[in-house]
Amino acid sequence: MLKKALSTVAVAAITMSAGFASAEETWDMATPYPDATFHTQNIIEFAKDVNEASGGELSITVHSGGSLFKHADIKRSVQRGLVPIGETLISLLANENPIYTVDAIPFLATSYEDAKKLWEVSREGIEAALAKDGLKVLYAVPWPAQGLYTANEVNSVADLDGVKFRAYNATTSELASLTGMVATQVEVPEIPTAFATGIVEAMITSPSTGANSKAWDFVSNFYDVQAWLPKNMVIVSESAFDGLSADVQAAVLEAAAKAETRGWEMSMAEAEEKKKILSENGMNVAAPSAELKDGLAAAGDKMVAGWLEKTGDEGQAIIDAFKN
Repeated sequence: MLKKALSTVAVAAITMSAGFASAEETWDMATPYPDATFHTQNIIEFAKDVNEASGGELSITVHSGGSLFKHADIKRSVQRGLVPIGETLISLLANENPIYTVDAIPFLATSYEDAKKLWEVSREGIEAALAKDGLKVLYAVPWPAQGLYTANEVNSVADLDGVKFRAYNATTSELASLTGMVATQVEVPEIPTAFATGIVEAMITSPSTGANSKAWDFVSNFYDVQAWLPKNMVIVSESAFDGLSADVQAAVLEAAAKAETRGWEMSMAEAEEKKKILSENGMNVAAPSAELKDGLAAAGDKMVAGWLEKTGDEGQAIIDAFKN
């Protein structure tokens, strides 16, 4: 009888142990940028916060630098259940739904304060678009605002007429057209060569990209026009999220809220740090003249109108909420 009782206790202990083990879960997370990028650093902290807040019931393993999936494939991979969670640039999804391009409209939101408001009024629409694909957004963090790099001094849009401009997507090509510049598609690794060989003479990109590509080697001016602040977002499979206990779900959402706040602070610090690097290396870092700012804003208004033609009432509601 004693042996049987001990056997019963052992089985019960094994069963309890198995049940506890099954409650613990590990998620692989696909991210597109290297570990040194502030977005990735923020995600690493997010993963630590999730582990801590969930009492170890959920662990997230961060796969950085596109090592798990290429950037363009991350959203689709989460959608298909190949990985439960990932990070993507929101505007990278523009071909799926124009709502995803709202934060890439030039000269609509031109400060962190404006970018925050734009995120608040557009989040519901972005969440609805993601929900159709079985996805949920956890948080979003902007890149530093895009600035204008030029070889020659620019005081107005008229000074940009005929300038050879580095474009990297449809939006930047359209902006070039509206301001009289001649666009040529150039990817980030090719920037120094494109300038050195005269293929391009100007570009709009973040202080981060400018500093990382040593823009001072080929241009003299950085105008802090804050053209737009594109955001990355962390998305999760709704089925994976729903499969968590209520307590772990709350832990994930708590960590996500912390990551969003921390990420915006990191972005602002990054912007100032990189602009300082540009200045220390001899570049003229300046605010745009009123005339240049007004001319670029006029081009932005035309691009807002074009976006509204694609998004209709939904887009109009976002713009109205943003401007009120």
